[in-house]
Amino acid sequence: MKLHLLTASLLASLALTACQQDTAAETAMTEPTPAATDTMAPADTMAAPDAVADAPAAGGDVVDGAIASPDHTTLVAAVQAAGLVDTLKGTGPFTVFAPTNAAFDKLPAGTVDGLLEPAAKDQLTSVLTYHVVAGNVDAAELTRQIEAGGGSATLTTVQGGTLTARVDGGNVVLTDANGGTSTVTAADLRQSNGVIHVIDTVLMP
Repeated sequence: MKLHLLTASLLASLALTACQQDTAAETAMTEPTPAATDTMAPADTMAAPDAVADAPAAGGDVVDGAIASPDHTTLVAAVQAAGLVDTLKGTGPFTVFAPTNAAFDKLPAGTVDGLLEPAAKDQLTSVLTYHVVAGNVDAAELTRQIEAGGGSATLTTVQGGTLTARVDGGNVVLTDANGGTSTVTAADLRQSNGVIHVIDTVLMP
């Protein structure tokens, strides 16, 4: 009698385990698989926004974006010294080519300190506005302009001078009025009143 009871109990246990396994398998088959994260770059010819770890943060205006970036403290100090904060917080839209701290470090010794002097405010303003283009020229639009121009595009800056944009080795390279070049290292950092593209060299009018 005890043997029959033990056998019945064992069979019931096996049946319950099998049922639980079937239920788990059905649940796994019917639950939706999480969607893959889209990591596609905004344009083939410009670096993705996360190409620079300390790139300006999106969300506020172009000034807020620069302030939020530890890698753009020199640029922020220059904008403040030139009295351009209110201008760049305006409606816009603005396209800002933002040099990193390392870009400013490439300038000859004493250049940055000299530009930050009150007596050099006009010169500093000229340099900074040379990095700003009116309108929202994102990666797709800049690439379109380069293609339409047969390999180069001329951008008129707020300063009044021009920049020439080309694609070199898969990156957008800007050439200034003096023949100096700067590469876009992060693109399409969208702000409420424009877009920021990070560059690795200061452009000179």
